[in-house]
Amino acid sequence: MKHEANGWALAPLALFLVIFLGTGFSLTMNGANMAFYQLSATVAILPAIAWAIWMGKGKIKEKINVFLSGSGESGIITMCMIYLLAGGFASVAKSIGGVESTVNLGLSIVPASMVLPGLFIIAAFIATAMGTSMGTIAAIAPIAVGVAGKTDISSALLMGAVVGGAMFGDNLSMISDTTIAATRTQGCEMGDKFKMNFLIAIPAALVTVIILYIVGEGGQVLHEGTYSLLKVLPYLIILVMAVIGVNVFIVLGSGIVFTGIVGLLSMADFSILKFSQDIYTGFTGMQEILVLSLLIGGLGELIKYHGGITYIINFIGKLTRGTKSTRAGEFSIGALSVFSDLCTANNTVAIILTGGMAKEIAKSHNVDPRRSASLLDIFSCVIQGLIPYGAQILLAGSISQLSPLEIIGNMYYCYILAFVAVISIITGFPRAKR
Repeated sequence: MKHEANGWALAPLALFLVIFLGTGFSLTMNGANMAFYQLSATVAILPAIAWAIWMGKGKIKEKINVFLSGSGESGIITMCMIYLLAGGFASVAKSIGGVESTVNLGLSIVPASMVLPGLFIIAAFIATAMGTSMGTIAAIAPIAVGVAGKTDISSALLMGAVVGGAMFGDNLSMISDTTIAATRTQGCEMGDKFKMNFLIAIPAALVTVIILYIVGEGGQVLHEGTYSLLKVLPYLIILVMAVIGVNVFIVLGSGIVFTGIVGLLSMADFSILKFSQDIYTGFTGMQEILVLSLLIGGLGELIKYHGGITYIINFIGKLTRGTKSTRAGEFSIGALSVFSDLCTANNTVAIILTGGMAKEIAKSHNVDPRRSASLLDIFSCVIQGLIPYGAQILLAGSISQLSPLEIIGNMYYCYILAFVAVISIITGFPRAKR
């Protein structure tokens, strides 16, 4: 059912952010420890959902069904399944000493000063090959947590490097959902979009690597340890599977099985029962972000139902009608992507929802389809990596036990990518060759 544009539909999302972030900042100013953990986001979002269900015309039952359909959307359920598998794998790997062995092996080979750029590059490579930032974070984040315990490099910096690399690959990958959505909605080939994207993303990635090296140059290994190559093997297997493009569910599921087998072979006190208990422990550790993702999915669908997304599309569309400037058109396409992702917390959905209007703006402002597809994907990637309720930040925060805001403050790649993208629009580089 199509609803008219309504700016008030965005108010529940603002209420959620005011409650969650406002409480965290207030407690921080009062000197509270773990301020942003005092109020769970899963509780902070409830008044926003209640308001979104209550607001507007229509029967309450109908709006509850809209909420449930958003919570049960395939993309949301996919994320939730990745959460569970990631939690299970990380828990079993930690239990058998796989994380510690992998970290110790890595630190024996790579100098501590190169850990940050190294993690960024590895995450970027895997995400580009696998086409998913979520699967990449699930595989690499536990290693980053282990490194934090062995060196004097902060966990937030390490997680920022991992998530930044994952967002790079998700944005650039030829098999990423965002790439597919952007190219289909704009009517261009994935290879052409990749070339446009590459010339913007690579400079941002190179600057990020340099900054991460400078920031981590003084890093030192505080606790040296031994490692077992057998216990490192499950990580090597899932990394190889990821690089050759195996489905993320198969990668993580196989990782759990391989890790369990290694535990049974190498540890006398590791049994099938202990294996199953470790998997369940990993599942329960993902409970909060799983529930929050379901709730955010439902809230996003209600915002769309009440006309919030339509309002954003129409508002930005009006801004471009008074000018035929290509630069204005490109900024408008980026803004469409930014605001829709803020509302949906899902970059693929954001691109699909705004793709039609972006294509219209591109035609009327002489923006090449390859360019509009690239900008849609880039700006959705930037925002997805910087919102505290986005799936990638939530997953990284859950694995590392960090506040989402701590990670966001260290997301160098997304900040730099945003800057490079804006400069790209201002200068008109790279130009699409006819």
